[in-house]
Amino acid sequence: MNHKTSIIILTYNNLALTIDCIESIRKYTKKDTYEIIVVDNHSTDDTILWLKDQEDLQVILNKENVGFPKGCNIGIANASKDNDILLLNNDTIVTTNWLENLQTCLYSDLKIGAVGAVSNNGANLQGCDFTYENFEQMQELAIKNNVSDPSKWEEKICLIGFCMLIKREVIDLLEGLDEGYTPGYIEDNDLSLRIINLGYKLMLCHDAFIHHYLGTSFRKNEERFNQLILKNRAYFERKWNFSVFGFDETKNFSSFLAIEPKRMLDYHCEIGASLLRLTYLFPEAFLYGVEEDYHKRKISSLIGNVLDNIEEFPYETFDTIFIGNELEKVENPLIFLHEIKKYLQPGGYLIGEFHNICLVTNFLLLKREEWYYTNFEKRNHFAKKDIERMFQEENFENGVFYPYMKELSDLEKEEDSTLMFDSSIYYYAFRFQKK
Repeated sequence: MNHKTSIIILTYNNLALTIDCIESIRKYTKKDTYEIIVVDNHSTDDTILWLKDQEDLQVILNKENVGFPKGCNIGIANASKDNDILLLNNDTIVTTNWLENLQTCLYSDLKIGAVGAVSNNGANLQGCDFTYENFEQMQELAIKNNVSDPSKWEEKICLIGFCMLIKREVIDLLEGLDEGYTPGYIEDNDLSLRIINLGYKLMLCHDAFIHHYLGTSFRKNEERFNQLILKNRAYFERKWNFSVFGFDETKNFSSFLAIEPKRMLDYHCEIGASLLRLTYLFPEAFLYGVEEDYHKRKISSLIGNVLDNIEEFPYETFDTIFIGNELEKVENPLIFLHEIKKYLQPGGYLIGEFHNICLVTNFLLLKREEWYYTNFEKRNHFAKKDIERMFQEENFENGVFYPYMKELSDLEKEEDSTLMFDSSIYYYAFRFQKK
């Protein structure tokens, strides 16, 4: 593989993190396969002095802090014209075979436009399945993990931008990151959708691990950070006509409850995050989606078999239907169950999830008369017995519940001790079988 990579790193203070990042690249990446371009956003510590002493770096010094998207675009513009582009946060430490494994996946298919790594952080389900106590142990575990394996490549609707390798042909078509997200955040969600809209796929490489500190300067000022997030969420929604929270709709709490599915339906598949997750978990099954919202369906239909109405399918089509937390959203849960049951084969499974209204936190809110409608608007409320009763009425059987526990505060523990049931469960996944 002769593809060279331009690694774009933005810096703004945090010199110690930058040194660790660049030293790890030098140690764990094959020589002559990459160039490092550092774009400094007007650091005020010793970062600039250190960068000027590094002979193997191309350093660009901005006279002001132009933010992350524009800084990346400056780096891309200065990259060697035939090189692929790798956006890498300076608060990362790379490991053995990281870049080679990313490249192997990127060039395994003409339709793959960008790939990303897993890390110690679980956001966007990009976490690794191991933990460590120090960096020596981390590198030992990374050696075992970073063995190229196509079965560990997962198609995604979004890749987090802390480490994202993009083909040169794709970056040329994109013409850079959207600077409307300046100074940063959510630009990687936007970039991911733009790549998919070009007809390319995004892949997460579970066989490429890097450490990510999550130590950015944005997060140090909480008020400023929250304002930035709100601004960029609004900008994203105006641009795409749906909320950025659509990336989180993976039905991940309940998807593991499937039993040897062959024909599956992802009901309300949103923009396709859950479609791709289910495809990765059950690669041998035929998977379809339903999404009524036109703007969301425009995206999810690019990555799967998605229709706008379940009535377009014949009755008893599926052996497994995933509904996520749909029972909390519909006007009449019993009518919903009655109607969706028609599309389930006899013996098939309906799988979903819901918030437990009997959580001790909710009892404390009621005692303080603080049941704010904004916390619970547009949601049906259920206890476990409510769900059991509804499914029994609709002639389902063999109910299985999987609880997710909340770590309780001291006050909640005290209240919990007075209750006659387990009120530390904040969420349930469930599975019921059609008779």
